[in-house]
Amino acid sequence: MSALELAGATAALGGRRVLDGVELTVAVGELVALVGPNGAGKSSVIRALAGLLPLCAGRAMLDGADGAGLSARARAERAAYLPQERRIAWNLPAIEVAALGAPFLSTADALERARAALDEVEAGHLADRGVAEMSGGERARVLLARALAADARALLADEPTAGLDPEAQLMVLERLRARAAAGQAVLVSLHDLALAARHADRVVVLDGGRVVADAAPMAALTPEVMARTFGLSARWVEGPDGPLLSSGRYSEGSGSGARRASSPV
Repeated sequence: MSALELAGATAALGGRRVLDGVELTVAVGELVALVGPNGAGKSSVIRALAGLLPLCAGRAMLDGADGAGLSARARAERAAYLPQERRIAWNLPAIEVAALGAPFLSTADALERARAALDEVEAGHLADRGVAEMSGGERARVLLARALAADARALLADEPTAGLDPEAQLMVLERLRARAAAGQAVLVSLHDLALAARHADRVVVLDGGRVVADAAPMAALTPEVMARTFGLSARWVEGPDGPLLSSGRYSEGSGSGARRASSPV
C-alpha cells in the first residue's frame, strides 16, 4: 500500500489550475523527487497531500485513508510537512522549535525527540540558540529537524535544500535517503536535477500542473524531457559519486524545431 497517493488530483488557485489530473504514489521505504520549472505544481502536490490545498477533483490519500476525511491530528500522524517558508515569528531556542514537530508527546519526550532530530541534521550545537540569531541555513536545519521529530509514516519536504551550501545540500539529501531506508515514505521537491538523480528512487517531472514523466531518475530525466520541460540542451555524464549533468540553455528566438543550444556549463 502507498503511504502517499494522489489520484486524479485537480486543484486551482486564484482561478488558475495548478494541478491537472495528477497521479502519484510514494511507497514506504521510497524517496521520490518532484522536479519541474517554476510554477509547474511541485509545491501544490505537496500542499495537496498535506491537506493545505483543497482539490476540485480526485483524492489525496495518506496511508490508505482519504485525507479529506482525516482530522488534523490523524493527518499529522501520517505525514510530516516541511514548507518552503522559513520565517519563524518568535525567537525560540532551536530545541523548542524542533519539539513542535512532536506535539502529541509529553514535553520531556518531545524535547528528547527534538534533540535527536537536531543531532541528525548536525545542528545539535544550536539547541539552545534563538532561531532569530541564526543564519538562514541554520534555520533551515532546525526546521528540517522539526519535521523529522514528528517521526510520521511519510515526510513531505518542499525545497529543503534551497539556499543551502553544497555540503549542506548533500547532508539533507543523505538524511532523507536514510529516513526512506528506515521505513518512511519521502516526497521531496527539488530544483537541482543532479541531486534528484543521485538520491531519488524515482523522479516525477511536472509541467503545467501535469505529470510528464514518472520513472527511475535516468528514465525520467531524458535529454528529450529536459529539453521540452526545462529548455535545456543536456546530457548525463557518469561521475565517481553518481550522475553529473552537462547542460546549456537553448537560445531564445531560434524557433521551434530549430533551437540552438548554448555551450554546456
